[in-house]
Amino acid sequence: MDQPEAGPSHSPSAPSPTPTANTPSNLAPERPLPNTHYYSVEYPGYVQPSSVPLAVERLGGQTTVDSAFRRATGRDKVESLLELRLRPGNPYAHPIAGEIVPTSNIVLKVVKRKRRRQEGARAGDPDAVGEYTFEAVGVVPKTARFRSMADYQYQPDTSDPLAHLRTSMDAMDVDGILRYRIPPEKEDYTIAQADPFAMDIDPQLLGEGEAGTSNANAKTRSNLRLFTPPLFSRQGVPQNYNYKANTASVETIVVDEDTGEESKRLVNRMRWKGYGPISISYADKGVPDKPNSTVEEQRGQADKKILSRLQELFQERPVWTRAAIFNQFTQMEVRDIINSKYLLPLVSYVFEDGPWRDTYVRLGYDPRQDPDARFYQRLYFRNINHPISRPSVVSRRQETRNESAQARFSGMDDRRSHIFDGETVTSETAAFQLCDITDGMLKEMIEDEDARRETCGERDGWFTTHALERIKAVLRHKFFSLLLGHVATRDECERLLVPDEGTEKLPQRHRHRLKFGKHNMAKGALPAEDAAAHRLMITLEQHRKTFPTR
Repeated sequence: MDQPEAGPSHSPSAPSPTPTANTPSNLAPERPLPNTHYYSVEYPGYVQPSSVPLAVERLGGQTTVDSAFRRATGRDKVESLLELRLRPGNPYAHPIAGEIVPTSNIVLKVVKRKRRRQEGARAGDPDAVGEYTFEAVGVVPKTARFRSMADYQYQPDTSDPLAHLRTSMDAMDVDGILRYRIPPEKEDYTIAQADPFAMDIDPQLLGEGEAGTSNANAKTRSNLRLFTPPLFSRQGVPQNYNYKANTASVETIVVDEDTGEESKRLVNRMRWKGYGPISISYADKGVPDKPNSTVEEQRGQADKKILSRLQELFQERPVWTRAAIFNQFTQMEVRDIINSKYLLPLVSYVFEDGPWRDTYVRLGYDPRQDPDARFYQRLYFRNINHPISRPSVVSRRQETRNESAQARFSGMDDRRSHIFDGETVTSETAAFQLCDITDGMLKEMIEDEDARRETCGERDGWFTTHALERIKAVLRHKFFSLLLGHVATRDECERLLVPDEGTEKLPQRHRHRLKFGKHNMAKGALPAEDAAAHRLMITLEQHRKTFPTR
């Protein structure tokens, strides 16, 4: 028996279905996309078929364009940039930066076939409209877009000697570079500009009033000889920038001592003045006994109470670290010292290297001449696990409040952060003066008279190398043990001081290898003469291997 085919019911009781948007007859036909890939460039200008080679040349050439599209994978963003140079031969013209971005565009080929208009047909007759056919010929996976603003453009005087030097350097013209000479400064920053509409009239025919008016209305132009930097602005998007003149700049009259001519100049009254302390190197002879003149001029404005307290502290102890000196004042006084910038330079100077590096030393006091200054030497250990970050101002304020509250309720004295007792840790970085170490074992090692040397050295100061290495090994072990939550025992530290078998040297892992490439001997650098000898031996050894003796 034949089964009836499934289909719509024609029963009067069953309503006929209404067509919906999901029925197959209303769906758009599917067409396969071709596998051909095209690259698109949204050129910010008018391009005609005859000017395509010129447009490609201003993008850097076909090779540059191909390379930018080929490397635009997202990992190497610098290589995927395109530069449009509207003046390709001008080295002072800044290019417009373009970026390769991923797209999902389709290239369509559209053909319009026009029908011939029949006689008597009107212009708006729909029968006269042409026939359009389209075909997908490829896809565009990447597109070069120029959406950022063009940089400021400035064209200097090409006849200037500096412009000739720039051209010679670009062309690698050695003779042109050697011919360059720095021209004398004439200070002719503004020159008269000829008015093309002005009439050439003999000045004798003009009256005195008319001649004065003519000179007053003479136009001038800038002659500053400015040359363009690599980039004027890094802003790629427009912003509302309210241009204003510098309120601190005032116009002053300057008289030339040779010619007596007067000229106007803008002087910045609020220019920065260096109020930092005098900085000297360990190799410098002598020490400063008074502040520089710029700092001395501010003595009358200094807070007398704080300045007097600083002088008393430096009389009691001639060398301080920044943390140690700040812990002698209240938070408000510390803020005044930091904001004033000239209070500490009025009473101290600093060493930029050596055993007392980054410490404040009393003016006139030379620790290199005083054996007791060995107690003021500074030891510093870098904690590689300590993250270096710059939190926001709000975060710093909140952390300061939390730390103050925690210290207030826990009973911890924050003003002892410069002291190391071997049992508590107050910072994640170790920077202590030897006089601020109160740990029993370390104190015995520091005060040992046998650890002192007769003359002061740049690397170890007044301590022998062996004694200072022992102090560093114990201090390093105790400090990093506290960071891990463990108080190091005396037995642990004594085991560190046991020398290797058959030698008097400490275990290798606790000693710093001297590095002749370093400059600060206190941080492991060799003396200058030893470093030179070391380099000479390496050079001789290389020559011996390269040119073996027969």
